[in-house]
Amino acid sequence: MDIARFSSAFSDARHRQRTEQDFDTEAAQTQLRDLLTGEPDDEDRAWAYRMIEKLAEPLQAPPERSPLYEEAGRIHAAAYPIEGTVEEQIEALVQARRQIWQLADRASEEEAPSIRGMTRVLEHLENELRDPTFPHGTPPTPST
Repeated sequence: MDIARFSSAFSDARHRQRTEQDFDTEAAQTQLRDLLTGEPDDEDRAWAYRMIEKLAEPLQAPPERSPLYEEAGRIHAAAYPIEGTVEEQIEALVQARRQIWQLADRASEEEAPSIRGMTRVLEHLENELRDPTFPHGTPPTPST
């Protein structure tokens, strides 16, 4: 079973469910089931059918976020359009991560991990700037 294809289709259906007033749950479920036609009975297929059934369950309200979370989100978003030298870009990412971490330290116990999680992609960007081969290491040299 192509889990990535199913997950993408399911995510699309969930997004449409959240954003479209006239979303047709049954039609979306049928389309998702069609992706499973001919797939062998296994754990992945059983999981996919459970996910399809969950599509009919009412959506949970999005969690209410604190001003600290909102501020961390603004810092995170502002860290992306970085311009300048590699060193300047790295410094901007380091600073953004530091600020987000400080906000997480002041956040509630429930919200702090989500705020800290915002730093992960910034850390990956920083690592890529420091080592363009990150995370795979030095690429092999072609043989002649």
